[in-house]
Amino acid sequence: MYYTANKINLMKRISLLSLIVMLCVPVTMIQAQTTPDGSLEAMQGFARAVDVSDGRVFVGEPSNFHQPGTVYIFGKKGNNWDQMARVMAKDGVIGDNFGSALSADGNRVLIGAPSANDRIGAAYIFERGRDGTWSQKANFKLGDDITAGGLGASVALTGDHAFVGAPSYADGKGSVMVFQRSSGGVWALKSNIMNPDTSTANFGSSLAIDGDQLVVSAPKREGGTVFVMNNMDGEWTMATTLSSNQAQEQSRFGSSLAIKGDRILVGAPRNNNAMGTVFVYENVDGEWSPSGLLTAFDVERRYQFGASVAFAENEVWVGAPGANGSSGNIYQFMMDENGAWTGSSKLPVGEQEAGDGFSGSMAMDGNIAVVGLIGADYGAGSAVIMEKKGSGDWMASKMIIGEESSVLEPVKGRRVQCDDLKAEQFGCKNVDLISFLPVSDIGGGRGVRVNDIWGWTDPETGVEYALVGRNEGTSFVSLADPGNPVYVGNLPMTEGSRANVWRDIKVYKNHAYIVADGAGEHGMQILDLTKLREFDGEPLQLEETALYTGIHSAHNVVINEETGYAFIVGSSGGGNTCGGGLHMLNIQDPANPEFEGCFSDPSTGRSGTGYSHDAQCVIYNGPDEDHQGSEICFGANETAVSIADVTDKQNPVALSTATYPNYGYVHQGWLTEDHKYFFQNDELDELMGAVERTRTMVWDVTDLDDPQLLREFYVEIPSSDHNLYIKDDKMYQSNYVSGLQVIDVSDPANPVKVGDFDTDPFSKDAPGFAGTWSNYPFFKSGLVIMTSGREGLFVLDTNAKAISQ
Repeated sequence: MYYTANKINLMKRISLLSLIVMLCVPVTMIQAQTTPDGSLEAMQGFARAVDVSDGRVFVGEPSNFHQPGTVYIFGKKGNNWDQMARVMAKDGVIGDNFGSALSADGNRVLIGAPSANDRIGAAYIFERGRDGTWSQKANFKLGDDITAGGLGASVALTGDHAFVGAPSYADGKGSVMVFQRSSGGVWALKSNIMNPDTSTANFGSSLAIDGDQLVVSAPKREGGTVFVMNNMDGEWTMATTLSSNQAQEQSRFGSSLAIKGDRILVGAPRNNNAMGTVFVYENVDGEWSPSGLLTAFDVERRYQFGASVAFAENEVWVGAPGANGSSGNIYQFMMDENGAWTGSSKLPVGEQEAGDGFSGSMAMDGNIAVVGLIGADYGAGSAVIMEKKGSGDWMASKMIIGEESSVLEPVKGRRVQCDDLKAEQFGCKNVDLISFLPVSDIGGGRGVRVNDIWGWTDPETGVEYALVGRNEGTSFVSLADPGNPVYVGNLPMTEGSRANVWRDIKVYKNHAYIVADGAGEHGMQILDLTKLREFDGEPLQLEETALYTGIHSAHNVVINEETGYAFIVGSSGGGNTCGGGLHMLNIQDPANPEFEGCFSDPSTGRSGTGYSHDAQCVIYNGPDEDHQGSEICFGANETAVSIADVTDKQNPVALSTATYPNYGYVHQGWLTEDHKYFFQNDELDELMGAVERTRTMVWDVTDLDDPQLLREFYVEIPSSDHNLYIKDDKMYQSNYVSGLQVIDVSDPANPVKVGDFDTDPFSKDAPGFAGTWSNYPFFKSGLVIMTSGREGLFVLDTNAKAISQ
């Protein structure tokens, strides 16, 4: 660290976090959402942006996925902090990201909504009236001829001037719009500060202002550049640019900014393998020049030091939300009365949990600060209000969260027929809603999502059960009365493991086998499902019957019930990973699995190790006489379909691989019941733009040594596809935001869509990872159970009569 400084005047810092905590290293290709290498949904929950002004705390919640973006306003009554107001845009819609950026000044707050108006963006002024109520006073938009802008990605408000960044404007060159309030209270566009450069730099991604000096970041210009603009008689002109040869190309130089008087702080949280750096600049005799670097004294990779920065009287605060397993830290850098650096320390606040992302956003004004824990509660987010006491110490005063959404209520006690393409608020065709339980009704707390699902039928009672994966455990739901499902038990994740979005479940001989990806030392949990018979009205708190520790994390577990073998795939993080291929276990004694071998085909997988994302293993009974009676595994291996004979676990044999044009991510697939065809999905081809509609590959596998692509089947929607299963002559696809797709595959060469059910009525049909995760159509009752990440558990019934017409 270098200490060089002149005298500093201090200011409130207008805070905006412009990166995603989970994206702490640059990637060179699009990743599947269902791998730990993939990018999670942006941290757009509570405290994505924060500010403090005039004794009030402002906290943005751009998206809780079931309602438009929201900004919460907190104030102090006596000794207690309470929510005073909650505002949304008058024209707010789900997904507008209202609250992604905000800046308050006295009785006004400027709020950005960069995804409004089909991502052209918008910004809003709200004002506090004499009665204490907040109302919308202005709505800033771009012209109708603009196709992209991201207006509102950054904002700064000072007096009667509002500065709004539009980093996607002009094909990504970017601009900053300046709006001014007249004496009559009318806001109007005064000027448009265009990117002084010609590069596609996203000028306007972050802003900071002090008097007549405006600081604007352009993070995509040669590793990041910051522009300093001066106000000369009402016109903003470029004074200088700030950059550093110590900032790497992927450093995100300028992601966070702060200015006061003669000093500017520029955060580069991805610099040096995401350790992060804050670059300090000073104005000496009218010239801005580098004056040193700030780094964390205990820095490690992925700390993201510099994700947020702020001035606080005689010190500077720097956020490192990735520190300590993303629990997060704030580092204080102290200065003397002349502005010279005198030391640094960590700000003691309390014990954060891994993933909380403490300091992902922060702001302060006087003796009040607010710090965002943007990853808390699995990304739902929270914030802590802090106050400076007479001793000079900062103390946490209150932890705050957003209001829980009650948009989705349980549906029980009545069958909701699909009528006029609707079942309640859910879109549908030929699929009826039997019941629905929100995540909160099946054991999920704030921010918890559900993921994989499987089914079990109790052989003694005939009761069918839904086995539902969550971030942090597994829920068990009785369908004894499908119209009134009952949450009967919870199996927490393995002690010492970490919560994550990936969990997978299969069943064999009345035992559930559960793995989790990106979860540390999780292993494979084994649960004797007959324990569910002990339910007496209160949900059971279950413990695993056994724990297999030969692997740590894994993406999936595949079971061939005919042979009593389990195949763990996508292993990572420790144990015998088998290159991410098949980790083969004898589970004929269900609670005592025995390892018998590995298989991987290194000609497949993104890393050249034969990584298998998912698989189906069967005793082959198809037309290829050379392999009839053999145990064959069909692997979805990221880059190709892999077919292998694993009859001899010590000597498995690769039979063939197959790929196809414009693949994105070979994700999962399922055989027709005659073993002649393999239907396979691709999770990323829609997102990459390789195809315009949801695509399913149909493979002719009548010759296992030479599989042929029979056709590419498309449905009319552009959503990403995820998991599919085939029962009889119907295929049941879980296609994220478009929900369940029921496809008639009686003629595999000519599939026909015959039904659907949309579990996510809040999202447009588009590529992406919201909505349904998976389904299970194999109950004898004919029920289809399905999970939808932030929604919950759906119990469905296909209208067979309507489908057959």
